[in-house]
Amino acid sequence: MQVAQLNVSPQERPTAAALRGLMAESPDLVLLFGDAALLHDAAWLSTLRETWPTASLAGCSTAGQIQGETVHAHGGVLTAVRFEQAQVQVARVPLNGLEGSRDAGKALARTLTAQADTAPRGVIVLAQGVNINGSCLIEGLQSGLPAQVVVAGGLAGDDGAFARTWVLSEEGPSAEHVVGIGLYGESLCFGQAAYGGWKPFGMARRATRVDGSRLYELDGEPALELYRRYLGDHAQDLPASGLLFPFEVLDEQLQPTGLVRTILGIDAESGSLTLAGDLPHHSMLRLMYASTDALVDGAQTAAEHVHQALPAPAELALLVSCVGRKLVMGERVEEELEAVHGSLGHQAALAGFYSYGEIAPWGMMRPAFAA
Repeated sequence: MQVAQLNVSPQERPTAAALRGLMAESPDLVLLFGDAALLHDAAWLSTLRETWPTASLAGCSTAGQIQGETVHAHGGVLTAVRFEQAQVQVARVPLNGLEGSRDAGKALARTLTAQADTAPRGVIVLAQGVNINGSCLIEGLQSGLPAQVVVAGGLAGDDGAFARTWVLSEEGPSAEHVVGIGLYGESLCFGQAAYGGWKPFGMARRATRVDGSRLYELDGEPALELYRRYLGDHAQDLPASGLLFPFEVLDEQLQPTGLVRTILGIDAESGSLTLAGDLPHHSMLRLMYASTDALVDGAQTAAEHVHQALPAPAELALLVSCVGRKLVMGERVEEELEAVHGSLGHQAALAGFYSYGEIAPWGMMRPAFAA
């Protein structure tokens, strides 16, 4: 595998000559994570396609781009990958809002399995981040794929604005589609892990009124009103501040189920919260918070699991972290990248983005670090 990366500044786009200088041969896959302005730069995207006409293109808008141990707030990061034996297919399917999330997942599975003689070994999912039911999307996707297919990825961001996010494919940017990157070939080896580092606080409360991913009531009270009371001064920054305080789902014995739900939006009129995935009716919920040290430890734990699972050192690591983690860590945000690099080895190229929800290896949306 060959991997080359390039930071794309907001002011200046790489020329065709600069792109060609990254690799002697055309890459098989080009990942582009960046802000909306970069993804909508039609002239530069045309240059990118003309320079590497055989490469598959995929990406999304973000709340921060990852390149090695650096987080970039503006512009974008381009990662070009050339495989020795593996093949790549990028599929794009329409997403008809929250209610169409499961159907979008099913359509993505059909498309990725129809484009090759065999099912992919792994699928990287990139989806918009403000009007989607993440768990339904993944359930639909997994229902059409063999059980052994690795599924991971994340929801696009827009730098904390929660207004409109974008995914990118060969057809250009879109706010109404889901993109799947299918990876094919017996030579491919995947390591995967997700670990949070969030800590519970406060009392457990029952979700007494739920509709899919929309939470209306907790213990018979409007969910938004109760949530605002818990958040105190942070409530004025909703929905963005909701990323700092996700819900932990408990069983009837008040033990963690491993399921965590982040807040994607609020509706003041109905007093409801929109979560990143479905919530079982009458679930027991408890709020969570995090410290920088705990989050860095979580990232390192995930990376260590990946390292142990691989038969050889990783060459490329796709990191999808939560914008809530970025907000908590502030100027120390790059410490989690340093911890991951140290665990995986510095031969691994790190690429990825800060998202509005992570698609973890076991198919749940969590505020976790997926490597």
